[in-house]
Amino acid sequence: MKTLNRQNIAKSPERPIKVLQFGEGNFLRGFVDWIIDIMNEKTEFNGDVQVIQPIANGMGDLINQQDGLYHVQLSGIQKGIAKEETRMITCVRGVINPYEDYESYLKLADNPDLRFIISNTTEAGISYNPSDDQKDKISDSFPGKLTALLYRRFSTFNGDESKGLHIIPCELIDKNGDKLKEIIVQYASLWQLPKGFISWIQKANTFSNTLVDRIVPGFPKETIKEIQEAIGYEDNLIVKAEPFHLWVIEGPDSVKKEFPAEQAGLDVKFVKDQSPYRTRKVRILNGAHTSLVPVAYLNGLRTVRESVEDPVVGKFLDETIQKEIIPTLDLPQDELEQFANDVMDRFKNPFVKHLLSSIALNSISKFKVRVLPSLLEFVELKGELPQNLVHSLAALLLFYKGNFNGEPTPVNDSKDIENYFKSIWENDDLEEVARGALSYKALWDMDLTTVDGLEDAVVREMNILADKEKV
Repeated sequence: MKTLNRQNIAKSPERPIKVLQFGEGNFLRGFVDWIIDIMNEKTEFNGDVQVIQPIANGMGDLINQQDGLYHVQLSGIQKGIAKEETRMITCVRGVINPYEDYESYLKLADNPDLRFIISNTTEAGISYNPSDDQKDKISDSFPGKLTALLYRRFSTFNGDESKGLHIIPCELIDKNGDKLKEIIVQYASLWQLPKGFISWIQKANTFSNTLVDRIVPGFPKETIKEIQEAIGYEDNLIVKAEPFHLWVIEGPDSVKKEFPAEQAGLDVKFVKDQSPYRTRKVRILNGAHTSLVPVAYLNGLRTVRESVEDPVVGKFLDETIQKEIIPTLDLPQDELEQFANDVMDRFKNPFVKHLLSSIALNSISKFKVRVLPSLLEFVELKGELPQNLVHSLAALLLFYKGNFNGEPTPVNDSKDIENYFKSIWENDDLEEVARGALSYKALWDMDLTTVDGLEDAVVREMNILADKEKV
């Protein structure tokens, strides 16, 4: 079996480095770099990616051993049909570790062809660290490193506004671009950099708020030998991902013009406001997950796929999305229905074993953010309670009892929340339990007993579920 490097593959073109990418993990390689690779094939983008290792210890050495080459294997269901395909990614030129060679890192800013900064440094990555107080010393924080790089570019090109960059963070926080820009300006002030630099940051660079969506399980450890035999290379960096992908980028038309993903037939949307798409994802995809867990678990199911394929629970979930969540969202009906259909296909993915217990973590706070807004907006719009979402809430309260049908339920939450439910479940009176849970503002940021009819409806559904437990 051949070693995977650029000497052992058909010659790939030498393309200019147009993208600096902070992060070398599975998601960026299975999502962003996969998209750029397809753009190189299908459009005139003609650009490669230089990866920056954002922390001292990472995968840089392993990626460099393979000259940046690796395969992405897509496995899942698309439009109801099982799909599996593998693609070699050639657009990554290598990884630089700024902790080992800070000057080489800064020199990347001198590249006149550079157009984009893309990042995924985890949700905690976009943060301000006041200890990063020297511009000539490597910062621990990602925004600090980026500020130093941008200042180098500003200095190299004497503040030329045409040399500003499109900055597209992928970290899973709301308004990620705005937040990153805010922290960069904060560092510029801390380091007492020229006001002209801050003006250049504001005028010459774009900071896009984004939403990314693709499940990327990562390295397929269980089937690696079979995959390597099929591709004919000893690839130790294979990334497994689902076929579905969505990237919503909020920004000016200049970003869309220079990043021709739509021309390549990719599901990358350039919008003026990504908020409706974020709400759609949180309410439909994440909300469906969260609504499903307690209902499916109390029905004896243990994975997402078997839950969706179960005739009773699967119908419950589909009706919840179509009849109770979608009506509360402000996007075109056809887009919402297509996204909902994609979600159901993703839940049925036979190549991913998604345990309900793994998504049960912090279910109360997830329900508050992902499901409760749909329930409350449904009440406001329709003047009645959404039956399925109420049933899910009732199941959630029973789930937090810690056992059902003689088996433990995988409650995994903060100690305060677990202890609170333990205290209210010392009383087996379902009315008292429901009142104690629904009225506790620390759980929901409001007293849910003030929602007309909700307490009675939850108690009724809890009694139905409790009767099933006794059978």
